[in-house]
Amino acid sequence: MREDNKNLILAIAMSLAVLLGWQYFFAAPEAAKQRQAAQQQQSAQVNPNAASPSQAGGAAPTVPGTLPGTPAGPVTLSREAALAGSKRVAIDTPSIKGSLNLRGGRIDDVALKNYRETVDPNSANIVLLSPEGTQNPYYADFGWVGAQAGGLPNANTEWTADRDRLTPSTPVTLSWDNGQGLVFRRTISVDDKFMFTVKSTVENRGSAPVALQPYGLVSRHGKPVTLGYYVLHEGMIGVLGENGLQEIKYDTLDKETPVAGSTVSQKAWDNVQGGFLGITDKYWAATIVPDQAMTYQGAFTSQQSQAGRTYNAFMQGAAQTIQPGAATEATQRFFAGAKETATIDAYQDNLGIKNFDLMIDWGWFYFITKPLFKVLDFFFRLFGNFGIAILLVTVILKIFFFPLANKSYASMAKMKAVQPEMTSIRERYADDKMKQQQALMELYKKEKINPVAGCWPVLIQIPVFFALYKVLFVTIEMRHAPFFGWIRDLAAPDPTSIFNLFGLIPYDPGAVPVIGPFLMLGVWPIIMGFTMWLQMKMNPEPPDPVQKQVFAWMPVIFTFMLGSFPAGLVIYWAWNNLLSVTQQGFIMRRNGVKIELWENLRKTFSRKASPAKG
Repeated sequence: MREDNKNLILAIAMSLAVLLGWQYFFAAPEAAKQRQAAQQQQSAQVNPNAASPSQAGGAAPTVPGTLPGTPAGPVTLSREAALAGSKRVAIDTPSIKGSLNLRGGRIDDVALKNYRETVDPNSANIVLLSPEGTQNPYYADFGWVGAQAGGLPNANTEWTADRDRLTPSTPVTLSWDNGQGLVFRRTISVDDKFMFTVKSTVENRGSAPVALQPYGLVSRHGKPVTLGYYVLHEGMIGVLGENGLQEIKYDTLDKETPVAGSTVSQKAWDNVQGGFLGITDKYWAATIVPDQAMTYQGAFTSQQSQAGRTYNAFMQGAAQTIQPGAATEATQRFFAGAKETATIDAYQDNLGIKNFDLMIDWGWFYFITKPLFKVLDFFFRLFGNFGIAILLVTVILKIFFFPLANKSYASMAKMKAVQPEMTSIRERYADDKMKQQQALMELYKKEKINPVAGCWPVLIQIPVFFALYKVLFVTIEMRHAPFFGWIRDLAAPDPTSIFNLFGLIPYDPGAVPVIGPFLMLGVWPIIMGFTMWLQMKMNPEPPDPVQKQVFAWMPVIFTFMLGSFPAGLVIYWAWNNLLSVTQQGFIMRRNGVKIELWENLRKTFSRKASPAKG
């Protein structure tokens, strides 16, 4: 076996192992999960009436996140009926629409104006938050807890609003007098994106001091349908001061040891300052942002009832004593919207929120994935197309890594040039492997050849490949981002398939059990496979029949495997292959090494002569 073929096989084997692992753990289940998601969402039974701190008339939690009250049985209403069942204040901004519930004072109705369920511009807007009584309650609650048994606002409190519309220029103040000497006010404002500011005030008109603790809560009833990928976090998320980033999946939280005497499983932190906590989906999130100077207790909880699970992200501030005739206030923020990178970064910088950008799941290779996105976004803003941005970034990466690739291809070219001498050494020392290796190493040293140089171009490509995959998979900017022609979503696989003649036959190959994802073999995966085949034809055909078969089938295998990858990633791979062919040809020509491409193509397409008959 020739040394250059060993190196090439090693590089291909490493790439194949990585891609097979990705296919097994992430890509294969994707199509089935997406088809089942809508049906599961409709059939999920959830608890629309799980308790919050306010439901027990203000009774203080014994520990952060141990929420008092007994969840009621399931009551499922249509969204319209639930919204019509209480007085509301409309929310209207350039980015969101919805309403505040005057019963309980919750933010429980938010839809995103600029995001839709599918690429169809007439499809429904994304609904993020929903009120109790619906099938999937999801809301934010703010208020005060204290030692007294009653007299604090709860889920049934009817607040009075000073206006009927909340906009970026018109905050709304809710007020309620408990008739026992305490007057509560809650001023809610919102910006033109996704951030609410909630200032809660308590005035003590009584004759005795009162100790109260401010709280903030994001509550989600029922376990949502998740994609379940290792590379993507969905569930509880937060940066809790010096404790850093906390990512807890729903199932993991369910398995935590319940608090003594309750059905509440929780993860809690004391004496926290700074950061945020909430619940995240792939593209959307709802998070509480405490006053960054406040010391608080934070917790994620999961509570089981007959009606199902209720998940909470909960924070509680230190007790504040309000003397007679005095007042106190607490200010918190609430993010409810799309995880847009520029928006999240702006909130982090302008509001001083500790590590708010970690709400986006950049992964362990944050230092590669986020800068890569920034470069892609820069070119997108110039050209208005993320597909073009991917092509340009690929060229830039090729230029950046050119010195290393140049050394690699030059070393490969030198190895081809000394191939006759290497063959002679192997024949001369056929029975003495030790002397054979020594002679080969002396030859490598003399000709300044690195025998493993051929692996570097592929090894360089793998981390970039995964970084780009991560960017395509987790950033909302890539969601529904079109390229040209039939590619209307770079973050989704090529929707065409050769197995239904690219849509001419009314049949969905992806619905075939087990092998369905492999049958979604679209135009771009086929182009990618062709470019990979072309790149392999740049090298001499291996003399060994087994190696020859491996090289012949490798482009086919990769083509089927990449068929279920995001289209943007396949476009990148195809374009990178074409650039690699050009680069390798240039370097080989400069080093005076024969380019095998045209001869290999001629051999492939020419009819072999029939053996002469004796």
